[in-house]
Order: sequence, then structure tokens, then C-alpha cells
Amino acid sequence: MSLVKAKQATRRAFGGRLLELGAENPDFVVFESDLGKSSQSNLFGNAYPDRYFNMGIAELNTVGAAAGMAAGGRTAFVAGYSVFLTMRAMEAVRSFVAYPKLNVKLYASHGGLTAAIDGVTHQGSEDIAFMTSIPNMKVLVPADSVAARAACELALETPGPVFVRLMRDPLYEFYEDGEKFQIGGSKVARKGTDITIASYGDIVFQALQAADILAEKGIEAEILDLYSVKPVDREAVLASVRKTGAMLVAENHQQRNGLGYDLSNLLLKEEPVPFDNLGLADRFAESGNYFGLIDQQGFSAAKIAEAAERLLQKGKR
Repeated sequence: MSLVKAKQATRRAFGGRLLELGAENPDFVVFESDLGKSSQSNLFGNAYPDRYFNMGIAELNTVGAAAGMAAGGRTAFVAGYSVFLTMRAMEAVRSFVAYPKLNVKLYASHGGLTAAIDGVTHQGSEDIAFMTSIPNMKVLVPADSVAARAACELALETPGPVFVRLMRDPLYEFYEDGEKFQIGGSKVARKGTDITIASYGDIVFQALQAADILAEKGIEAEILDLYSVKPVDREAVLASVRKTGAMLVAENHQQRNGLGYDLSNLLLKEEPVPFDNLGLADRFAESGNYFGLIDQQGFSAAKIAEAAERLLQKGKR
């Protein structure tokens, strides 16, 4: 499989599939907080206005209303920016949705630094930490449009709360139409023998490009797309590191309490190997070009390749 330039962002692919599913399933509804155009949930709203509720700029109330609808037996999607759904609405997500295990699906656009030019207030760089910390919550982060459409289907058919993190802009396409995804699953995006590089969402593409850089130096990196961040595919992670003997995690998120922290805990208990994780180093980013920001913050392809080399050198001592 190879990377090709994407024509649509994952938020658009998710919204498009939601529109299609609306014709197949007349029972679910969609809520949003005055960001329908940004999330692309307005595609559904334009077609099914009687099943689409704009609650205004009030994410806490929006999630509460969706929980009420779900308590009455109808699945509800809540669309918005990831930073707002996971921070402004946190109490409602935790206590009104996750605690009673209601069928509310958080359709979260602009995850991480993909909201680059919108600045820190709109960059959801702590969202994975918040959502993975909540019991009963499942977390999916698709990398491309095929995976995003599949994530929409999985969210609808999976009982209980699901959080899906999506991107602001088109990046690349990787998966072929018809590729299968599942809750708790993962994909080996590239096979290798020397080091495992694990990621999800947009940084999967950076990891794949880093693998090309490393291959020129004789280092064969195995790339894992852990699109199901919670539950994570523990067996795939362990199988990969038992083959390669080292793991580097790269994610568009704070290092603290991200996927890297979860996997370091897993490996410490089950398979201690040389390990490092890349992400925001306990700091905010800034407004700017997406590719410039991920390089500045240390998880571009070049920075991932450099970190992989350092880790392998450290492991050989």
C-alpha cells in the first residue's frame, strides 16, 4: 500500500457516511453546537432536518440533550470540535453518557494539531487522555477516508459511547475500499524487523515516511496503525515488539496520558524493551502551518526517524 494525496478530510468522509447511513437507518439523530459546517454534520442536517438539532454554542447542554434522547432509546451522534466536546462537555460525557452506557457517539473534528491555523484554543491536544480515562468509552482515530467511513459504521453499530477523532484537512489516502476495521483492532501498515513505530490518525503517515528514511540507512521499521486507541490491540503490540525488540510511539497529542503512556505501561508489565514516545512535551503549540507545527513539536517524519535511530543506539549499549 502506498500514500496518495487525499481529496477529502476524514471529517468530510465521516459526515458523508453519516448522511448515507441516515437513509438506511431512520432511527438515529444528530446534535451539534453551531459547528455543523466545520464538522460536516450539516450534510446530514440538510437532508434530515427533523433529525438534526443545532443547540447553539453550548456543548455541555448539547451532550446533555443527546443523552436524554439516547435514554429514550434513540442513538445520538454529537458533532463538534474535539477540544470542545472533551473539555466544555466533559461532565455530561462522563456522568450522563458513559456512566449509564448510553448510545451517544462523539463525532469530534479538528483533533490534535490538525486544527493548526485555528490556534491553541481549537487544538484538541489533550482529547485522547480525557476520553481514554472515562470508563465504558471506546476511542477510534481513523487515518484516512476509508477508515473514517468505517469508524462511522462502527460507532453506530457498537453499543454504548464511542468517541471518534477526526482531522481538519485532507492529508493522504492509504487504505483500499473494502478494508475491514473493528473495535479493538489494528493494522500493520508496513512490516519491519528492527523497531516498531506505533501511531494513529494523521501521524501514521509521518511514521510511514519515517520508515522510508530509516530504510535508506538499513533500518527496517514496522508501522502499526492503532486506529482503535481504546480498547487497544494489545496482542498486536506485543507480537510486533517481540519481533523487533523496540518500540517508538508517535502521536499528535500531549505525551502525558496519551497512547504512549498506555503502551509503556503495557510493555513494562508484559515485554520490557527499549521504548520512547513522541508528542507535545508538556506544552502548548501555536497557530501555524500544520506540517511546520508537527515538526516543531517533534513528531514529523524526520523527527520520528531521528528518534528511532536514537532509541536503537540506546538499546545497543
